[in-house]
Amino acid sequence: MSRIARLALPPAVAVAQVVGTYHVQQFQLVSERLGREPLDWRGSLLLLVGPIALAVRRRWPVVALWVTLAATWDYLLLDFAYGYVFISPIILIFWAVISGHRRAAWLSSGVTYLFFVAYATWLIPVPQGWFHHAAVAAFLLLTLTVAEFTRARRERLVEAKRVAAEETRRQASEERLSMAQELHDVLAHNISLIHVQASTALHLIDDHPEQARTALATIKQASKDVLTEMRGVLSLLRDGAPRSPTAGMDRLDELVENSGLPVTVTIDGDVRPLPAGVNRAGYRIVQESLTNITRHAPGSRVALRVTYGPDELAIIVEDDGTGAATAVHGLGGGNGIPGMRERVATLGGSLTAGPRPEGGFRVTATLPLPAEETK
Repeated sequence: MSRIARLALPPAVAVAQVVGTYHVQQFQLVSERLGREPLDWRGSLLLLVGPIALAVRRRWPVVALWVTLAATWDYLLLDFAYGYVFISPIILIFWAVISGHRRAAWLSSGVTYLFFVAYATWLIPVPQGWFHHAAVAAFLLLTLTVAEFTRARRERLVEAKRVAAEETRRQASEERLSMAQELHDVLAHNISLIHVQASTALHLIDDHPEQARTALATIKQASKDVLTEMRGVLSLLRDGAPRSPTAGMDRLDELVENSGLPVTVTIDGDVRPLPAGVNRAGYRIVQESLTNITRHAPGSRVALRVTYGPDELAIIVEDDGTGAATAVHGLGGGNGIPGMRERVATLGGSLTAGPRPEGGFRVTATLPLPAEETK
């Protein structure tokens, strides 16, 4: 209910109860069977108690309910006209249920029913029977039932909104984690490459300037690549921002070429489009593996084998450990292998990493492919 409707409800009910009662009493006063009395200042005052209680129902819902019912009982005991006086009690019983005061609503309704039974049996000129009592009970039960249904529906909507908000927060958290992982992979690989090539350029710039030029060109390309990929990842933070294509297995040749390592690439099976998650994870696994080799065994010969199976993508990256250059220090331990394991586990795959018996290091990853991706 809007704020305007909440403010308008009490005066609207006051007008309806007072004006409506003056109207209906014209027909009830002529009936000796009903035994009604003309409305006076006492009746008018009692008719205003309910609307006043409606104005404070949000702060004191139970007090407003009992005060209104007591005023209604007094009104009936003074033999004023039936009808519009019941508007306020109905609204406040309904409000007590949907505002969480169910016990008070049901208890007050039970007391009101007993009052009506006693009143209609002993306190009016023509006593009423079971039909009247059943009608009163049915009306009260209908009011309570509709109120309970409304309350339950509101609670379901609130719970649905809470679950939706929680899911939104969870997805946002996962997206932030994914972006952090992407940034780690991009920065770790390219900065390691830049560091190695810069060291090579400094070593060769005096005696072999042409080879130093090649290293500097690699640094230029690597820095360009890292800026491009960082823009692509960070653009996810801006709605409507242009997004660069995500790095995938179709860019392995470029990745190998820019690694500065002697890599032999073998592709087995039928090359085909991969699901986005598998495509990105496969690329990052190869990238992180080459980064680790650049850090710990630069110059080693590397064998990269990618196998497109019917229901899985297998990746093996291994080096012989005979690096001709000195390992790169000062780049930090990073989170490379644990990050790769986490990425693979998220997709339901497996990853092993460890030294080879004959020397060097091997990373083996298996990523499942969905049935619709197979041929």
